[in-house]
Amino acid sequence: MRTNPLATVRNLGILAHVDAGKTTVTERILYATGTTHKRGEVHDGTTVTDFDPQERDRGITIFAAAVSCDWDGHRINLIDTPGHVDFADEVERSLRVLDGAVAVFDAVAGVEPQSESVWRQADRHGVPRIAFVNKMDRAGAELDAAVASIRERLHPAPLVVQLPIGAEDTFTGVVDLLRMRALTWTDGGDAVAEAPLPDDLREEAHRRRRLLEEAVAELHPGALEEFCENGALGAGTLAAALRDLTRSGDGVVVLCGSAYRNRGVEPLLDAVTAYLPSPLDVPSVRGTRDDGTEQQRPADPAAPLTALAFKVNATATGRLTYLRVYSGTIEKGDTVWDATARRTERIGRILRVQADRHAQLDRAVAGDIVAVVGLKSARAGSTLCAPDAPLVLEPPGVAEPVVSVAVEALKGTETGRLASALARLAEEDPSLVVRTDPETGQTVLSGMGELHLEVAVEKIRRDHGMGVNVGRPRVSYRETVGRGVSGFVHRHVKQDGGAGQFAHVVLDVEPLNAGTGFEFRSSVVGGRVPQEYVRAVEAGCRDALEEGPLGGHPVTGVRVTLTDGQTHVKDSSDTAFRTAGRFGLREALRACAMVLLEPVAEVTVTVPEDAVGAVLGDLSARRGRVSGSATRAGATVVTATVPLAELFGYATRLRSRTQGRGTFTARPKGYAPAPVPAPLR
Repeated sequence: MRTNPLATVRNLGILAHVDAGKTTVTERILYATGTTHKRGEVHDGTTVTDFDPQERDRGITIFAAAVSCDWDGHRINLIDTPGHVDFADEVERSLRVLDGAVAVFDAVAGVEPQSESVWRQADRHGVPRIAFVNKMDRAGAELDAAVASIRERLHPAPLVVQLPIGAEDTFTGVVDLLRMRALTWTDGGDAVAEAPLPDDLREEAHRRRRLLEEAVAELHPGALEEFCENGALGAGTLAAALRDLTRSGDGVVVLCGSAYRNRGVEPLLDAVTAYLPSPLDVPSVRGTRDDGTEQQRPADPAAPLTALAFKVNATATGRLTYLRVYSGTIEKGDTVWDATARRTERIGRILRVQADRHAQLDRAVAGDIVAVVGLKSARAGSTLCAPDAPLVLEPPGVAEPVVSVAVEALKGTETGRLASALARLAEEDPSLVVRTDPETGQTVLSGMGELHLEVAVEKIRRDHGMGVNVGRPRVSYRETVGRGVSGFVHRHVKQDGGAGQFAHVVLDVEPLNAGTGFEFRSSVVGGRVPQEYVRAVEAGCRDALEEGPLGGHPVTGVRVTLTDGQTHVKDSSDTAFRTAGRFGLREALRACAMVLLEPVAEVTVTVPEDAVGAVLGDLSARRGRVSGSATRAGATVVTATVPLAELFGYATRLRSRTQGRGTFTARPKGYAPAPVPAPLR
């Protein structure tokens, strides 16, 4: 019986906290699979996936990069994702199109803040994962401690399938607990050596194999049945159960190694092909048809084409659009329907992507991740489908920007070029927002953090060869209702010849318990305000929320109830009631007790013990609230919640207070009330 080719495809991402070793793992996978013939190094700037000049200069991944390789008869489409919190939207767009992921953890630090964030992102998308505890050769590396942090902070059931051989600088390999064999590597050697269990680890290996069998039997009914009957699990049953538990999300297989020293990569690839799902193993993609009904499309090359664009590279020579093909087949020269923009597009070329290198293909089928040339209007989140079978897929979510800077061209004659460059940036990265300040006339660029905006501005300077002036960063404030009002009356009456406008509304305004979002209700009875006018009032209220009374910031965390109203037989209209909703809510908000909200971040600072006092004092001066501290590998880790506005320039300050030995990470933690008087910036 022939195997469906899709069963041998794996679409996976590499997820982790910054500096946990994602890119090095990716480079070693490419080397182990024969895709590259030289090991790329982050510190040398020779990596395949970190090919952008800024990535090589900074030593971090900024842009998600796609590569393909082959292992043991399987095609692996792999996306190396950023680890820095400012580029979390790149991770979000990548996870939207992946079937599985490898989560990389530092063997010394365990679960770090951004590890937790990307893990939660994968949870939201239902992406099965396996865990790879990296850097086992570092001083202080401990597999059991890293696994304990996975259990405590991420709450999965970790299923450890390996036992390290040696520790720290003597780490030479692993014991495979499924096949009860030793796998070792030598420095400079490319091949893994297989051997029987070492005598000094035999007893510990059997103990851990027993613990693994018991953990699997607790989670898997089929394994439990065999375990109860035989008192043990065979290797075949254990592997099948691990595959089922991984794909259902009930368990997480844990492996270990040192990617930098090329130890543990081959077993990781075996685990990817054995445990992570193929396109056939995940649910069929669901979309919405033109009539509003839902429809599923199977991962079948013969089904109607359905593909999602998840990344766009707008270059001077053309646009490169990255697609995940969910169903159907796409060929060079095909005409496809952009269901999001509602226009036809022509596929010029199809490319198999190897980071910044490409190989031309004649066709792509369901399960493929490819790039295409020739699309003019497709954006990240656009659905491409067969013209005679339109379907719209849910696009990846886009986070709201929290930091803004004013930008202007150094030369007045280059203002037009700057506008084009900013438009291209926003096209590539939906989390970047460009707008014009109505009061100052300045062009404002908003993003997810200081680094995000720095990278965007530097990209303009490098790619377009133009000078750019950048203003001081400013955070994006919000306003909310602290104490509401009831029975607020607004009458909109306009009569200047011809048909007039009449709308009378009565509004209740109250804070939402969650403090986020907007909720509109109507309790009007007796038809005093017809339903179509109720919808117009809601639209007007949404208009009013764009600018609050404190400082013109967007309003959130509010519930508005339309309790009563009046209409005129001739002069009432949708326009009149929308206007009444807008001006009525604006006036009602002025009568409310409003609260200014500022974005806050959870900051994790790692410092030597002798610098803790100075760091705590500095955090307090920045209005930070310390929530905890712990000692880890000879350093103190302090966790605090700090207003984002107080974190500008913190990296430099921390280095000076710790003689360059302190590091920190920050991740968004929503909004909190700003002090009074509020530091409007």
